[in-house]
Amino acid sequence: MRWAFAVGGVAWAALQTYVIHSFAFEWYVALIDSVGSAILLAAACWLINNNLRYYTPGKGSYINLLFWCLALSAFCTAGCRWILPLIYSDKVYDAFLSKSLTIRFFTDFLAIGWMAMISLVWYAQQDQKENEKRKAEAEKLARDAELYNLRQQLQPHFLFNSLNSINALIGFKPDQARQMIHQLSDFLRGTLKKDDQQQVTLTEELAHLQLYLEIEKVRFGHRLQTEISCDKHCGEAMLPALLLQPIVENAIKFGLYDTTEAVTVSIRGEVEDSYLMLMVQNPYDPQTARPRTGTGFGLSGVRRRLYLLFGRNDLVEIFTNDNIFTTVIKVPQI
Repeated sequence: MRWAFAVGGVAWAALQTYVIHSFAFEWYVALIDSVGSAILLAAACWLINNNLRYYTPGKGSYINLLFWCLALSAFCTAGCRWILPLIYSDKVYDAFLSKSLTIRFFTDFLAIGWMAMISLVWYAQQDQKENEKRKAEAEKLARDAELYNLRQQLQPHFLFNSLNSINALIGFKPDQARQMIHQLSDFLRGTLKKDDQQQVTLTEELAHLQLYLEIEKVRFGHRLQTEISCDKHCGEAMLPALLLQPIVENAIKFGLYDTTEAVTVSIRGEVEDSYLMLMVQNPYDPQTARPRTGTGFGLSGVRRRLYLLFGRNDLVEIFTNDNIFTTVIKVPQI
């Protein structure tokens, strides 16, 4: 903006010098006139620009801007009329100066008006960018706060279940209770190191998930079996950290809580059309569970988290078939 202002001032002064010289005045006279006029005009343009920088007129205040332009044009014209003769005085030049006051006024008004319009548009765009930036920052803070809140709901939910299981094991299986405490410590330590918006590879996510499954296998013993299979391309695919754990927890809850038989929870992954497709399956009893409604914090929390991160509501799907509950998660690979 400043460079454009400076270049415009120099071009204006050069053009005025050439115009005055074309009226048969010497170059130095034309230069004195143009430089003096350009200095006054530059002061007026700086003043209008500086005012618009800190004050943006409303829709009903544009008439005030017009009056400002007229007043500053009159100031520049009056300055030329009284200051230039003090620098150079000649009857022919004085007569020329007096007769040119009207055209000087309108050319100054044109230049100041253009400066006002450019400044108005420029600073309006700057304000809009600042507003959009503040809005984006506010939305990001709100999104981060909600993601943090989702994590705070998830951690105590799993922690209380684990502590209850440890309490139950202490009396008759102290070795397994100690083992579970160590596993829980490792799991929580890894959880605390991860950010809600951090992207990790599927290999890292499954390694952390394995800690959770080891804890659950201590709780349920031989009744819990897991199958994890991924194709060779999805190991390096990216997904939000700790995305699978609530889904698997949900699968264990509805697969094991209502039966005394062994239950297999399967986890499959593959990359398809720029998406990491994750499928978690578990058996369920339709008489005691209602998976069609998306019961449990796991599904709703994951669905909400993916929406906050990717702005889409179609990344989590559930299916039921032959007493098998299937959760499909699609993670865009950006």
